Amino acid sequence: MLHSLRRLLLVLLACALPLAVARAADPPAPPAFEEGRDYVRLPTPMPPAAPDKIEVIEFFSYTCPHCYDLDPTVRGWLQRKPENVTFTRVAVAFGASWEPSARAYYAAEALGVADRMHQPLFDAIHRDKRKLSSEDELAAFFAEQGVNQEAFRKAYQSFQTETQLRRGNQLAQRYGVRGVPTVIVGGQYDIRSPRIFEVVDFLIAKLAVSQG
Repeated sequence: MLHSLRRLLLVLLACALPLAVARAADPPAPPAFEEGRDYVRLPTPMPPAAPDKIEVIEFFSYTCPHCYDLDPTVRGWLQRKPENVTFTRVAVAFGASWEPSARAYYAAEALGVADRMHQPLFDAIHRDKRKLSSEDELAAFFAEQGVNQEAFRKAYQSFQTETQLRRGNQLAQRYGVRGVPTVIVGGQYDIRSPRIFEVVDFLIAKLAVSQG
C-alpha cells in the first residue's frame, strides 16, 4: 500500500513539474497598450479644468470625414463614460474652409442646441453631401431643424463665438494638434491608436490609479 502511494506521488510530481517550469519561463504579460505606440505623453501637460475630474477632449471638424466616421464610437462611449470623467468637444478651424462649421458649432453651444444639432450637421455634410460652407447656408439648415434663424445669425457673428473659435485654435496649438480627430486624455496623453476609445479607457484607469 505504501509502495503504491509512493508511486502515485511520483507520477503526480512528474506531471506537475513541466507545468511549473513552463509557467516560470513565461514572460510577464505586456500592458494592454504601450506608450510611444498607442499613445504619447505630452511634453507639457495641461492642468485639468476640474481638479477632481479626468478630462477627455476631442478636437474635431464637421468637414472631416474621419471625425464623422469616429462619431458613432464617441456617442457609444459617452453612454458609458465614468462619472469621474468630463468630455469636451473642441471644433477647430485649420483653414478658411473649416471656419463656418466651427462657428456653427460654437453658435449651437451658445443657443443650447449643440447636442441636438451635432448629428444632423454631420449627416448633412457627409451623408447627404450638402454644401454648408457659408453663414446663409448654415442659417437655412439650422432653421430647417427648428432653430430660429435670426438667433442663429446673431450667435454665429457674436463676440462669444469669435472668442470660442480663437480659444479652440489656441488650445489645439498648445496640445500640438496637427490633424483631426485628435483625442487628449487628462491633459497628458495624445491617442495614436486606431482603437481610440479603448486606449481612452485604459488611460482613464491609469490616471485614476495614479491620482489615488
